[in-house]
Amino acid sequence: MTNVLIYGAGAIGSFIGYILADSLPTKGQKNENVALLGRESHMRRIEEVGLQINFPEGKKSAQFKHCFTSLHELGSSDFYPDIVIVCVKTYSLVGVCDDLKESDILQTHLKNASFVLLMNGMGNKEVFDQLDLPSDRVYEGITSFGVKFSRDGYIELKGMGKTVLEERINAKEKEFLKARFEEKSFEIEFAPDFKKHQWNKLMVNSVINPISALTGKENGIVLSDLLRETVKNIVKECVIIAGKEGIKADTESVLEVVYSVAKRTSQNTCSMLQDVKKEKMTEIDSINGYVIQLAKKHKIDVPVNETLYGLVKSIRVCPQKDAQ
Repeated sequence: MTNVLIYGAGAIGSFIGYILADSLPTKGQKNENVALLGRESHMRRIEEVGLQINFPEGKKSAQFKHCFTSLHELGSSDFYPDIVIVCVKTYSLVGVCDDLKESDILQTHLKNASFVLLMNGMGNKEVFDQLDLPSDRVYEGITSFGVKFSRDGYIELKGMGKTVLEERINAKEKEFLKARFEEKSFEIEFAPDFKKHQWNKLMVNSVINPISALTGKENGIVLSDLLRETVKNIVKECVIIAGKEGIKADTESVLEVVYSVAKRTSQNTCSMLQDVKKEKMTEIDSINGYVIQLAKKHKIDVPVNETLYGLVKSIRVCPQKDAQ
């Protein structure tokens, strides 16, 4: 049996935990191969009633034996993960690395574990490199599921999407992940050109997330004729920067992807809008901010991305919550 720890079991993390958990026909039996690590109130609710998932076709639930709220709880358990899937917000990754370094968990319970950074934005691998783990133990992935955190213990699947991981992940783990996704009828791909997939998602997020966050509207707002030129200019700037980083793309093809995602998830509330509504820190720095960072490196102006970045940063009305 392959043991998996979901580090950051919020909306997306909890849903990935559901996908990777054993399918258990016996009522009341709890999954033992997948452990969740997340906020205390969410974990305690899952322990009490299970993870409740609202699908378009109806409700399902999953029971988990292991629900941790800290690395200390993991270290005191008999659960030893083979894979750790990191699903935290990008701005929390530095704190995750600090926690891992300060504990002895990398020498004990996570000694032989592989790590998959299944996160938004880019630049995450560079942050995680501070742990000095062998490259064959750290992989990146992206997912296009639209999942909403309704309340503790409850999540909603609002949009279907594909999950893409680096092809170089080891064969045993690849086989396990593929089997679990297919068993639950979800799509997963192991891509040799992962960076291109990652850039495509970054460009989609660079359009949908800030526009949705600033307008307060669901993803479908991006389809408005009033925003057509703005959307095109965001993508055009991203394509130029991607080209400078060795990723070939053309504006029209990326626009097709952006509009396809916006149509498919038109009723979805993106994560950035959810964060704004909750007066939380957003992931703008690892999305449009990442494009701006590379643009400065290449001495290229990206005024539309800079405008969106500045506007999103300016609506953080409760910065004191960011430190919590």
